[in-house]
Amino acid sequence: MPYLLTDSARLLRRAFNERVRKTGATSQQARLLLNIERMPDQNQAYYAEKLEIEPITLCRMVDRMEEAGLIERRADPGDRRARVLHLTERSRGEIERIRSGLAGLIETMLDGFDDSEQAQLAAMLARISENLSVPAEELAVNG
Repeated sequence: MPYLLTDSARLLRRAFNERVRKTGATSQQARLLLNIERMPDQNQAYYAEKLEIEPITLCRMVDRMEEAGLIERRADPGDRRARVLHLTERSRGEIERIRSGLAGLIETMLDGFDDSEQAQLAAMLARISENLSVPAEELAVNG
């Protein structure tokens, strides 16, 4: 089963990247915008971890996206050194283009699944993600 999940994730990522590229965004930019939309008011370190990239890499990407008017950095009320990322009106239009580009992918991916099966799949994938999201400290202790 791990191979099946890994292979499916690889195919999904490739299809995601191809469709996003057609919208004019990079896959990393799209993932960042979608993550900010889904989980707003987080600092750059949070999004770097979510995207599995180095903080400096995210910082450079955010610099370019901020210059393009897609993202705003604001002071983090809880940490004066940190910056919280926010979407702009322009980025909301970009997100709509990305979602439109991905609509066919979702339909293709779930072809043949009825609503009940889709809900069941979503619940199982959420549980797998939860099971695999064990904090690093816990892994170190339990080995």
